Amino acid sequence: MFELSQDHEDFRAAVRDFAQSEVEPHVARWDRDHHFPTEVVPRMGELGLFGLVVPTEYGGSADEQTSDGRVVGDFTALCVAIEELGRVDQSIGITLSAGVGLGINPILTYGTDEQKQTWLPDLVAGRALAGFGLTEPDAGSDAGGTRTRAVRDGEDWVIDGAKAFITNSGTDITSVVTVTARTGTGEDGRPQISAILVPSGTPGFTVEAPYDKLGWHISDTHGLTFAGCRVPEANLLGEEGRGFRQFLKTLDDGRIAISALACGLTQRMLELSTQYAKTRTAFGRPIGANQGVSFQVADLALMAETSRVLTYKAAWLKDEHDRGRRSATEVAKAASIAKLYTSEAAVSATRIATQVFGGNGFMEEYPVARFYRDAKILEIGEGTSEVQRMVIARHLGLPA
Repeated sequence: MFELSQDHEDFRAAVRDFAQSEVEPHVARWDRDHHFPTEVVPRMGELGLFGLVVPTEYGGSADEQTSDGRVVGDFTALCVAIEELGRVDQSIGITLSAGVGLGINPILTYGTDEQKQTWLPDLVAGRALAGFGLTEPDAGSDAGGTRTRAVRDGEDWVIDGAKAFITNSGTDITSVVTVTARTGTGEDGRPQISAILVPSGTPGFTVEAPYDKLGWHISDTHGLTFAGCRVPEANLLGEEGRGFRQFLKTLDDGRIAISALACGLTQRMLELSTQYAKTRTAFGRPIGANQGVSFQVADLALMAETSRVLTYKAAWLKDEHDRGRRSATEVAKAASIAKLYTSEAAVSATRIATQVFGGNGFMEEYPVARFYRDAKILEIGEGTSEVQRMVIARHLGLPA
């Protein structure tokens, strides 16, 4: 059965130290200024965070072994890193999660060797970031409703359309965005969707102004437009017409990563609320002595523990699948269960923590306010809660 190894726990300690020393002192200011800290990304690369699932030939550590034969990097280790960054700040956590799951992973999984050699070394080192252009203004959960089109013209693809809410797409170090587009129609009359690599700065590719978001103020998020955007035919990622299936597989992994992000948030709400309940006094005693408060903190402990079990079970299944010992179906079901529970628990956890803090919880000088704003998107991104329930029901054999 799954469990975290001592290597994972040692790695957790290293990432926590990094997060507390190089991220936490600055996040309140970064959040207030809506500042994306480009300078932090290379340091995350130096720590090896972007290369945990990438082979050594591209600069990663997925197949690197210690002297006693232990593997250095795996998907579980990535979840540990995302959890620890998310415990300090959700925006920094999603920068890593999207940078690997939506930026690196599609190229690693479906790219040609030339595409991998071109893009992965800089992405793994943290010298660059990549985005994944899936969502559109009129195609979110209904990704099959993609309207962006790519048409062959000689040896090029010409892309026209728009994408919405794309993470890591407009930073100073963004190098490429993978874009899903309609490239034809199948025999069944359904649109064929393909994935195409579009380098930053390509003529006809415009990164729109950053969104004014409720939360994730530090994360980089933009809309993208394509008007006669021309890229070489060789920029096709994977098989033509298989982009829809490719992104479904990408989302399975991403849902586990979002679960890890939610774990970090819920754990932080537990820690902050426990400490506050011990030190804040009312009517001559700590508020934690009151059953109304102590029960709320106990609920946070339940949410944190359950979230972690579901998340790391799913991560373990993903690693076992990569080793040929578990099925993709098992991973997909566990990913949706983990994502559904942990995201909804995280939203509840921030509400409970804000209640424990009372009036102080409503003040931006206390971190619970920032986490409260950041939590809601966890129930939406990488598939809404409604989509997760639909996926789980289908895995149970219920009619589509």
